Amino acid sequence: MPVVRSISGLRATTDDGSLNTRLISSYVKAFAKLLNFGRIVVGRDGRQGSDEIEKLVLSELSSVGCEVVSLGVVPTPTVQLYSELPEFSGGIAITASHNPQNWNGLKFINSNGVFLDAYENQQLWDIVDNNEIVTNHHSGNINTVNNAIDYHIDKILDIVKSKIDDIRKRKFRIAVDAVNASGSVAIPELLKRFDCETLELFCDTSGVFPHEPEPLPKNLSQLAEFVKINKCDMGVAVDPDADRLVLVDNNGECINEELTIALAVDAVLRNSKEKDNTVVVNLSSSNISQWICNQYGAKLFRSLVGEINVVKKMKEVAAAIGGEGSGGVIFPQCHYGRDSLVGLALVLSAITDKNQKISEIVASLPTFFMKKEKFAFEGDFVFLKNRFKQTFSQGTFDEQDGLRIDFPDSSWLQIRKSNTEPIIRIIAEAQNNSRTIELIEAAKKLLP
Repeated sequence: MPVVRSISGLRATTDDGSLNTRLISSYVKAFAKLLNFGRIVVGRDGRQGSDEIEKLVLSELSSVGCEVVSLGVVPTPTVQLYSELPEFSGGIAITASHNPQNWNGLKFINSNGVFLDAYENQQLWDIVDNNEIVTNHHSGNINTVNNAIDYHIDKILDIVKSKIDDIRKRKFRIAVDAVNASGSVAIPELLKRFDCETLELFCDTSGVFPHEPEPLPKNLSQLAEFVKINKCDMGVAVDPDADRLVLVDNNGECINEELTIALAVDAVLRNSKEKDNTVVVNLSSSNISQWICNQYGAKLFRSLVGEINVVKKMKEVAAAIGGEGSGGVIFPQCHYGRDSLVGLALVLSAITDKNQKISEIVASLPTFFMKKEKFAFEGDFVFLKNRFKQTFSQGTFDEQDGLRIDFPDSSWLQIRKSNTEPIIRIIAEAQNNSRTIELIEAAKKLLP
């Protein structure tokens, strides 16, 4: 498999040698140079093999003079939270996010606690591609922090302190599927601090994924059944590095991942004293967040896909909250990064405020039908966009990220060319499923 590098960092397969010692060393040392050999924090998602990669990363950073602090197995947002502390120049999260078991990788974080942007990434890649010699005259120390998750949770609890007692009174019974990775300790501990009864399904910290790790409904059937059998109030699923949050309702029905950010947005706007709040989601996220914003008179802005792009837009418009429809919640009061722990705290707050079951809350929301497909594509994307604009001339065009076309009936269609593989993605959404299918089929006919 080819090595994939993007705004989400570096990823490659481990079983065929693509992610090897030499590759890891080159990127880690390049990152150290990019940060001027400052103090760097490192954490890993707990998947099998991450411990050996962590040893290598710590050693390579130390060898070029960096002072290094290891957090051990922690969510990626925990690494981000530490990276923004004044004593650190940045951080590395060892993870392949939602990729399968045979993948691993590195996410690079700057001193603001956010992933490298396009310019910073290009600087990093140039150092690697030019084979620049990275040396220093002394070795740095390697230290360990054992309570990083507690620091993360304490910060969240301080943010939602006015809601803690009310949440505790609900005595929620919640099942957790953390795919035996970094959320296996963090999520149950957060729930414990809310006095929830936690039933752990896949939280053994072994790093062995019991199913495909991306928290999509098709991969959460065991959690859904577990919730029903054990009469839970809710099920919680996270990906290996615990930056994405997906929910299962009290009836054992998987809740569309697009609703995670919607519920979090509702919690924030409901308790906000500001009338001019702003929210940011990416261009591929559901219109449900727009509907929520309309209820509170809040403004919704859209950004390019990718966490760093959402974050940049959030800072630009001073957003109260933002995120992505994949289950990623970004709450600036905690930090600028997708964070399943923050998302869960906000969801619990929303459920408590409404004094309803989560199934009842979801039932009260309008239904949006989204469909996503991808196709092989190596043609002229500009030509393709023009074909779409001619065919769907009744729509409103947004060309920030591929082409998004919004129609008067609140349906929309988007085409995006992948930056990492020769494919094109087609996304459509409407409040009528037949309309969604109609848009997808019409789009497919325009492909070469």
